[in-house]
Amino acid sequence: MNPLAWLGELGRAVLNLLAAFGRVALFALDALSHIFRPPFYPRELGMALLNIGWLSLPVVGLTTIFTGGALALQIYAGGARFNAEAVVPQIVAIGMVRELGPVMVGLMIAARVTSSIAAEIATMKVTEQIDALVTLSTHPMKYLAAPRVLAALITVPVLVAVGDIIGIAGGYTVATQNLGFNPAAYLKNTVDFLEPLDILSSLVKGAAFGVIAAIMGCYFGMHSGRGAQGVGRATKGSVEAAAVLILAANFVLTGVFFSL
Repeated sequence: MNPLAWLGELGRAVLNLLAAFGRVALFALDALSHIFRPPFYPRELGMALLNIGWLSLPVVGLTTIFTGGALALQIYAGGARFNAEAVVPQIVAIGMVRELGPVMVGLMIAARVTSSIAAEIATMKVTEQIDALVTLSTHPMKYLAAPRVLAALITVPVLVAVGDIIGIAGGYTVATQNLGFNPAAYLKNTVDFLEPLDILSSLVKGAAFGVIAAIMGCYFGMHSGRGAQGVGRATKGSVEAAAVLILAANFVLTGVFFSL
């Protein structure tokens, strides 16, 4: 095949990718701008807070407690090779707070909340409920996207904080019950090692991941195709995009806080 044809295909792919990023960025700016402008829909916000925050606690708790326990075991096994088993409390604390806690919570929110939002809004589009909102002079972005984005912005940092605590508790339980660590010394090492910047980075990551998860669900839901296949593709695409963007944002934010 003509090498120029390959170059053309590559150029088209890059342009399509940039166009997709542009559409998502404009959608995100539009959704965020509607958060601060009336009218407001407190009932929709309350339902979103319940769905994203409270109902996500069980999966967040189970995910983080097992992650913290497994992390303690792995650090102990690795540290034993260098006679450094005593670093388990410190590494579990910083690993959960700065990295694993926010990322695991973000991915769980992407799996649970992003898919739910995309499927719900895509179904509304298929059944022409979004068109009905426009007919009733209700802005779909204001009614559907803004409450969900605001709820994710509020609740996901809280979920991350809870997940960090539960993850550290999982590591504490494994270390004190199975690895022979002194409970008081373990807690003291954990508290002494964590710094305010560690906690701040965790909460900032949670806020960013929550916004990404909610916006991806709303974007793919509102741009879904018609029919059941369209709903399915929107749901799958939203979770994939949210997961990739969360991991990319985690890398960027880690670099930012690492430089501070």
